[in-house]
Amino acid sequence: MNGHGENFIQALKSISERVDRALDQWLPLPDVHASGRLNEAVRYSAMAGGKRIRPALCLMIAESKGEQSEAALRAGCAFELIHAYSLIHDDLPAMDDDDYRRGKPTNHKVFGEAVAILAGDSLLTLAFAWFAGLVQHGITADKTVEILALAAQAAGHAGMVGGQMLDLTYEHRETDLLTLETIHRQKTGALIKAPMRTGAILAAFEPDECRIIENFAEKIGLLFQIKDDLLDVEGDLSQLGKQAGRDAALGKTTFPGLLGLQPARDYARKTLEEAHELLQKLNRPLPLLADMADYFYYRQK
Repeated sequence: MNGHGENFIQALKSISERVDRALDQWLPLPDVHASGRLNEAVRYSAMAGGKRIRPALCLMIAESKGEQSEAALRAGCAFELIHAYSLIHDDLPAMDDDDYRRGKPTNHKVFGEAVAILAGDSLLTLAFAWFAGLVQHGITADKTVEILALAAQAAGHAGMVGGQMLDLTYEHRETDLLTLETIHRQKTGALIKAPMRTGAILAAFEPDECRIIENFAEKIGLLFQIKDDLLDVEGDLSQLGKQAGRDAALGKTTFPGLLGLQPARDYARKTLEEAHELLQKLNRPLPLLADMADYFYYRQK
């Protein structure tokens, strides 16, 4: 990383530890009943590590005044459950047919396809139970409903699921930059924007600040995907924790594939600069977000 994003990395490590402890405490435990195998599959993916970016985005904004928030932790963990569910389903043979995720065999390789599908379903529905429970942690009913609607839109037809459908539709087909950006704005960016917007709601940001945060989130969501595509070309299993080159093998259009390797790198750099410019418009300093943008750009996995 060469010193880029170091403050964010340290904050991310601390938040990841909080998230891991919370998930371990809140997720259902395996037992001797029929649901025990399902609970084991749920925990296998939700507790498989990962960067915990989505809860970190929520917490870094919600706790930007320095006070820890149980509600923000619960909301952040709920977004992580949605992310974990999406990875289980994304890895299935009917979708991307991946054997490894985060350096481990994918859920369906360990538990079988039927249990993996149910584990994903369980994670998604549990996430919304956790969002609904925000009213028990000092959040008003109005704000809780706003966050529920935000999460549903980000995870559903207008967000991640719709983006996944577009992604499948354009496999082995020519596309253009606008379509590719639309795919990833929904498939990846929606679940980056929603945790940040949620953090801003919980921290009572002003409407104009919320709009800046949303625009910034769109930029870093795009940056995250461009970098993912670059790593898929340039990385390997030991570095990435998953098989490299899978997107090309599946006939998916990527930013390097569409633009060329160096132009894709240049586009990532331009997107990073635009993200930094947006942060300068905020009325309050959020240095961790600037550091995060650098981390997204310079990361190697």
